[in-house]
Amino acid sequence: MDTRLLRYFAAVAEEGSLTGAARRLFVSQPALTKQIRRLEDDLGVRLFARSRSGMALTEAGCELASRVPALLDGWDEAVRATGRAARVLRLGFLDAGALGAVPEVVAEFRRARPEWRVELRQFDWSDPSAGLARGEVDAAVVRLPFPGQESFAVRELFAEERGVLLPARHPLAIRETVDFRELWDEPFVAAGAGTGTWRDHWLGAEERDDKHPVRVGAVTSRPDEWLGAVAGGCVALAPASAARFHSRPDVVFRPVHGLSPSRVGLARPRRRRDEAVLDELLRAVSRRLGGGASEGSDVGVRPRTGGE
Repeated sequence: MDTRLLRYFAAVAEEGSLTGAARRLFVSQPALTKQIRRLEDDLGVRLFARSRSGMALTEAGCELASRVPALLDGWDEAVRATGRAARVLRLGFLDAGALGAVPEVVAEFRRARPEWRVELRQFDWSDPSAGLARGEVDAAVVRLPFPGQESFAVRELFAEERGVLLPARHPLAIRETVDFRELWDEPFVAAGAGTGTWRDHWLGAEERDDKHPVRVGAVTSRPDEWLGAVAGGCVALAPASAARFHSRPDVVFRPVHGLSPSRVGLARPRRRRDEAVLDELLRAVSRRLGGGASEGSDVGVRPRTGGE
């Protein structure tokens, strides 16, 4: 049995709809439908009664739903225990700007604990949880907000200003700074629709008025596609660190007035057992990136901007 099928089943059972579950899992609705059907074929039973109002559990589905959480918890603990026995820690991330000095922290940790291996795993923007949602990492450096973050323990580390990537030939590219209102009618590069609040944040949805809805000019999940779409005539909101880590001669970065900053956090599953070594690593990451934020402090730590 592929445990991903059980995770997909549990999400649909809890959400009561394919749409909500697909958004939570960062997968497309057709792909999720296919996986649910595969699970039903494997088990030889119908798990859901489908209707326009959503997905209702059948009697067999209710029975499975009552047992799956314990099964997945047990499996996740087995994976973590196996990793501890093999002395492997997995830390996910999305972009180098958010990662900051983490590689240096990892190098120091390896010197202090040479018996442990730390794997840094980069994920594309189709999964803003950087592997947490699918149980692929022990913790992750993430940009907030991301869909489903309430299910994890999240500690805010720092904040950096958001700006805009423009084609070098764009009329606003000659300006030192840009007001966000001047960008409202531009075609924006967007993440996939399934990324929910993440997509909205990087489209500046909260800073717009009702008369200027977002114009999506391209949908991407990787930096090279992202920069290519900008060079081709779109604009894209980006953290200030993008100017250091992503560059092309035909793309420029400009600071933007009227935008909230991008917040970077450290996230991990809430349920944890016997993870003293992981705690040690995450404390070191928090001290380096968060300027001494305590290990137990979750979201609510005052964000630090580049000028502080």
